[in-house]
Amino acid sequence: MRVVLVTFLLLSISLYSKILDIDITPSFSKNPFGKIKILDSKEIYLSSIDGVDFSEISDLAYDKSKELLYMISDEGKLYIFDAKFDDKISKLKAKKATPLFKKNGKKFRSYRRDSEGMTLDGKGRLIISFEGTPKIAWFHKNSKKLAREIKKYKLPTYLRDSSNYRTRNKELEALAWHKKYALLTVAEWPLKRDDKKLQTIYSLSGKKWHFKAEGEARSAVSAIEVMSDGNILVLERSFVSLFDPFIVTLKKVYLNRCDKKGFCKSETLLKMNSHRGWSVDNFEGLCRVGRDRYVMISDDNGNFFQKTIIVYFEVIE
Repeated sequence: MRVVLVTFLLLSISLYSKILDIDITPSFSKNPFGKIKILDSKEIYLSSIDGVDFSEISDLAYDKSKELLYMISDEGKLYIFDAKFDDKISKLKAKKATPLFKKNGKKFRSYRRDSEGMTLDGKGRLIISFEGTPKIAWFHKNSKKLAREIKKYKLPTYLRDSSNYRTRNKELEALAWHKKYALLTVAEWPLKRDDKKLQTIYSLSGKKWHFKAEGEARSAVSAIEVMSDGNILVLERSFVSLFDPFIVTLKKVYLNRCDKKGFCKSETLLKMNSHRGWSVDNFEGLCRVGRDRYVMISDDNGNFFQKTIIVYFEVIE
């Protein structure tokens, strides 16, 4: 009887409530939390869009003029939502979905479709970064060739070879577009040649900015975004085991406050700890949707017990 009831409830949710309100903050806590104000949060409960399984979201990009939110899966799938962000998430509706394609229109093989980072550049072009085989490429986003690769970008020498990374699954995790420095990327973990706690932001022209990773074990960069003032918002996460806290950190890296060696000042804006009341999941995606306003999203890892949660927040300076 209990199994039947649970099944009925799950079916009811999938049929009638695809976008659910959810609160990830600790009970009886005060908002804002330091320099972060949580504006809204929702669970996206969708099994598929246009016949494409919806899961494992790894990054976001937002076209404010067209009110379109792009989501990328680390399985090489692109999703597009109609989305509007006011005081709350006032609109969030699935629009279309498609796998990513090579230039010739064929699908990527499994070991070449691990899409992790995504951004829109200054001309509104959709740019995606990959792990497995490190790559950054431009894809069609609004034509009959939707999600087809247009061209690859040339990477600095030290980012081209997978052997320079800690593992093939810790490569070009994060991507953002900067008005001054163009495309910026970060590996999930520092390169082998660097200290394990020395993270680096790379421009494709070869410029680098270093910052200290968080102190928690296995702390990794999962996303970056350019802030309204030109500095960088970094999303870091730490997961060791089911018995240890899951910790998600939002921090600011000041590109304009670096020493001669390129080591930059950073500031922790918010630390969300699952052992301290935060209902955090595997947050992997981040993008700016307005002045000082951002959304981040979690990767459910294709796991029934994890969730796709989107959180809308404001950075208060």
